[in-house]
Amino acid sequence: MSLNFETRLTLPFLMLITDRRLAGGSNALVDAVDEAVDGGVKAVQLREKDLPPHELLPLARRLRIVTRDRAALIVNGPLEIALAAEAGGVHLPEDGPMVERPPRPFLIGRSVHSLAAATAAWAECSDYLVAGPIFETASHRNAAPAGPELIESIAGAVAIPVLAVGGITAERVRDVVRAGAGGVAVISAILSAQSPRKAAQRLKNALTEERSLVEGVY
Repeated sequence: MSLNFETRLTLPFLMLITDRRLAGGSNALVDAVDEAVDGGVKAVQLREKDLPPHELLPLARRLRIVTRDRAALIVNGPLEIALAAEAGGVHLPEDGPMVERPPRPFLIGRSVHSLAAATAAWAECSDYLVAGPIFETASHRNAAPAGPELIESIAGAVAIPVLAVGGITAERVRDVVRAGAGGVAVISAILSAQSPRKAAQRLKNALTEERSLVEGVY
């Protein structure tokens, strides 16, 4: 079965990870996501770990409305929530169990923090990996940044897209793409910006330019 619009992983890939508190609340988050998708975000990872299922599902459905036919909605949470919201996929933690893929085009991604975890995720048929934190980041204050070297080691060992996460800015896109990243996943670079649309555009443009340069070299 071929992947539909919402579950294609065309590179370079820009993912927005949600943080409703940083955005200013759920309503502001939905508006920011709408703008960010306009600016070039290809996937929105709904990551609100503190929300119980009965609150996460309504938010997922609202984000589904603003992302439909424009970007993939990926739920970092129970598979049941993703299916009920008609999302395009789920995102799993490094140590979480694999889920059963539904009988429709559906992305399964995983966060990884080491080469060993990345190769294990690839072996279990994950569609993409989010690797990091690459640089210092407020979302994981106690995690030591791994640097672009982590991307380089993983990208050379797996045959699926690897997205860099953690302290990513438009200025740092060059380092991670040249290390082998197929894209980036960001939170504050978009949600802290005065204009999520313009912030997404800057990241998208930086990704496209660097990807073109890298492909030209090889």
